[in-house]
Amino acid sequence: MVLGCVIHGQGDLRVDELPEPAPAPGQAVVAIRYGGICGSDLHYHRHGGVGDFRLSEPMVLGHEVVGTVVGYGEGASGPVPGTPVAVHPATPCGVCPECADGRANVCRDTRYLGSAARTPHIQGGFAGRIAVPAEQLRALPEGLELRRAALAEPLAVGLHAVRRAGDLKGRHVLVTGAGPIGCLVVAAARAAGAARITVTDLLPRALEFAASAGATACVRADDPADPNWPDAEVDVAIEASGVAAGLDTCVRLIRRGGVVVQLGMLPPGQSPIAGNLLVSREIEVRGAFRFHAEFDDALRLLAAEPSLESLISAVRPVRESADAFALAADRSRSCKVLLEFGEE
Repeated sequence: MVLGCVIHGQGDLRVDELPEPAPAPGQAVVAIRYGGICGSDLHYHRHGGVGDFRLSEPMVLGHEVVGTVVGYGEGASGPVPGTPVAVHPATPCGVCPECADGRANVCRDTRYLGSAARTPHIQGGFAGRIAVPAEQLRALPEGLELRRAALAEPLAVGLHAVRRAGDLKGRHVLVTGAGPIGCLVVAAARAAGAARITVTDLLPRALEFAASAGATACVRADDPADPNWPDAEVDVAIEASGVAAGLDTCVRLIRRGGVVVQLGMLPPGQSPIAGNLLVSREIEVRGAFRFHAEFDDALRLLAAEPSLESLISAVRPVRESADAFALAADRSRSCKVLLEFGEE
């Protein structure tokens, strides 16, 4: 038996004993070492769902996981047992129009670790051992340790958002929201050559994390007199807060003909937007959802940027999952919180 972090319903998070997984044909078994608590994990815990995806049965949470290879099922191969790996959480169908068009991140029939988008739910990675398709394993680049590699999934999200924005070399980029994703968007924008990166948030601690990720100016979003507000229109804006006010800020501060990328998942239903500004200024609004090949780029960037480990504010053993989730939900005290499984 292995320990797993399982959500049974709204507010009902348990550490359960789970059966040791046996790999099916084409699968690998991974001994998980670390798993990052994501905003979607917090939503399942607090609200019993994410957007339209509602829990209807117990589900192992987690999709930001790293560990070591244990072994393979029939017909599967990959990094040799004992190799440190990150697990790409998505298994796209490979045959839908989006996959055929090279956009597997919006595959209409994908399977994603720790998701209630379909029933039976796709069980996640917050367990001592998991079985996944072998092609989802990525051996870590030289010099990248498992702990820092746990940031690969959210960093890949940030890299995809930056690519949706276009060429950032020499540009002034606005990022609204300095949660873990927003901070990693900052790192991705810096790596893409942005000249200035302004970040807004309501919490001073969150802005401190954004500064450590490379922000050149940090702004209290609720203070119109903050001297760090841009003194001119920005070239690109990436909305990472998931609230309508953040999108409104992006639309009002972007230059004419500029690009706004909506990355944060907005609440269900309609969200107000200054639509006339989209028309009169010819502003482009682009969505950014998950990632695909950027996962490999994220691992390489993490290997090259050890300083990004500063965004990991706490590591808690899986038996303390409830406390870890409470800490991850308190953005005044934390950025990225990891659960720890097993021993190195």
